Amino acid sequence: MSLSIIYSRARVGVSSPLVTVETHISNGLPSLSIVGLPETAVKESKDRVRSALINSGFEFPNRRITINLAPADLPKEGGRYDLAIALGILTASHQLPAEPFSSREFIGELALTGDVRSVKGCLPAAMACGKEGRTLYIPSQNSEEASLCRSTRMLAADHLLQVCSDIKGDALLPELTLDEHPRERLTVPDLLDVKGQFLARRALEIAAAASLNLLFYGPPGTGKSMLASRLPGILPGLSESEALEVAAIHSISGQPVDIAHWGRRPFRTPHHTASAVALVGGGSSPKPGEISLAHNGVLFLDELPEYSRKVLEVLREPLESGHIAISRAASQITFPARFQLVAAMNPCPCGYHGHPNIECTDTPQQIAKYRQKLSGPLLDRFDMHVEVPAQAADVLIAKSLNTESSDIVRDRVLAAREIQFQRSGKANRELSGGELEEVCKLNDQSRALLENAMNRLGLSARAFHRVLRVARTIADLQQVESVSMQHITEALGYRKLDRKAT
Repeated sequence: MSLSIIYSRARVGVSSPLVTVETHISNGLPSLSIVGLPETAVKESKDRVRSALINSGFEFPNRRITINLAPADLPKEGGRYDLAIALGILTASHQLPAEPFSSREFIGELALTGDVRSVKGCLPAAMACGKEGRTLYIPSQNSEEASLCRSTRMLAADHLLQVCSDIKGDALLPELTLDEHPRERLTVPDLLDVKGQFLARRALEIAAAASLNLLFYGPPGTGKSMLASRLPGILPGLSESEALEVAAIHSISGQPVDIAHWGRRPFRTPHHTASAVALVGGGSSPKPGEISLAHNGVLFLDELPEYSRKVLEVLREPLESGHIAISRAASQITFPARFQLVAAMNPCPCGYHGHPNIECTDTPQQIAKYRQKLSGPLLDRFDMHVEVPAQAADVLIAKSLNTESSDIVRDRVLAAREIQFQRSGKANRELSGGELEEVCKLNDQSRALLENAMNRLGLSARAFHRVLRVARTIADLQQVESVSMQHITEALGYRKLDRKAT
C-alpha cells in the first residue's frame, strides 16, 4: 500500500499539538499537493523536499502525491514539517520501512542539500513528545535547547541521510545526552552599591519576598533604576518546571536559551517607545511580547508616564490573570504572563517636584496632567508606591553606611518565601481575597486603623487586599505568625500615590 503515516509537532503558542503527516502516492499525472490548512511556507516545502531527496540520492516518485497534515482545522506554519514530509514520501514509495515510525516523531526544516536546519519551538515539542512516550528526531542545532527536557528520548541529526540510516538500522544516531546543566549564579549588581535610600531598599526586599508589584517615584538621579536593577540579585532562582516554562517561551520566540543561567528569573526592560504589540504580543502570526518573556520574572518599566496610556492599559488584565489571550479570526492563542511589575517615574514633567535644592518649574496643572497619564486602575495594581528622594551630599560621599549586601537580603527573602509556601502552598501574591483575610486576622485596633485609612484615602477593594498582602509579607520577613498594627501601618505607608476621597 502506497500510504504512510509520520508524526510531527505544530507550534501553537507555547503548546505543541501532534500533527499526523499522511502521505498517499497514486497513479496519475505527476504532482504533489499538501492539504490540511498549510500556510505559504508549508506549501513551499514540496520544492525543498523534492531537491533534498534528489540531492541525497533518493528517487522522487514520478506519480501523484497527496500529503495531508491532520488535524485539518489546525493552521500549519513554517518549515518544521519538511523532515516528516520527506520521510513520508520515502516510506510511501517503499524506500524506507514503515514499521519504526509509530513510536517516533520528527521536526526539522530541510535545505536543498538535505541538511536539517533548526526550527523555533523545539523545546515545547520535546516536552509534548515525552508525554506521549515517543522518540523525537530534531536538528542538531536545537540539541542544546531541547536537552533541557529530561523526560524525552531525543536523537539529533545534521542531514536527512543520517535520519534514514538510523531508521534502517545501518548507522544509529547517538541518543542526545541529557547533561546536568550547571546553574551558575549570574553576576548581578549588588545592593551594596546603593547609598542611603533605606526605605526604598526595604520596599525592594518586601517586593522580592512575595513577587509584589512596585512603583518607585522621585527626582532624576536618585537611584530608582539602580534599585530596580538590584532586584534580580535578591530573588530566588527558578524551579525546574518554572525554568522550562521560561525556556519554552524563549524557544517559540526564536530567542536563544541561556543554558548556563537558565535557572535565573528573566528581567526585561523594554523602552518606553514600545508598542502594545511589543509589550503584550501579537502580530499576524502571534508571538510572545515582553510580558510573556518576563514570565516568572520581572518586567521593569522605566519612565512609566512616557509610555503611551493605551499601551499601559493593556497590562491591567494580565497583571490579574497571569496570562494574555491574543485573538485572531482563525484562532485564539494564550501566552503565560505571570510577571512582577516594577516601574519608575519622575514626580512631574521637569522631574524636580519636592526636590530640596532644585526648584520645580511646572505648574500644578502640568503636574496633574503628567500624573493623569497613569490611570487609577493601573496604580491600584501596584502593591507599593515608594518615594525615592534626593540624597544629601554627605550620604553619597560616605564610604560606608553599614548597608547589607544582596546575599544577606536574599537569605531573608528565601526564608519568608519558605514560610509562605509552608502556610498556604503559594506565595502571598497568589492568595485570593478570602485567603488573605484568613491569614491576616486583625485585632480591633488594626481593623480600626485600616478602616480609617480606607475612608480617608479612598482605597478600593483591590487596594485594601494589597495592603493586607504587603502587611502579611512584612510579618513573614520578621518571621512572626500574626499581622499586627505595626505591619498594617508600614504597609499603608507604601501607598503614597493613592488619591484622597473627595
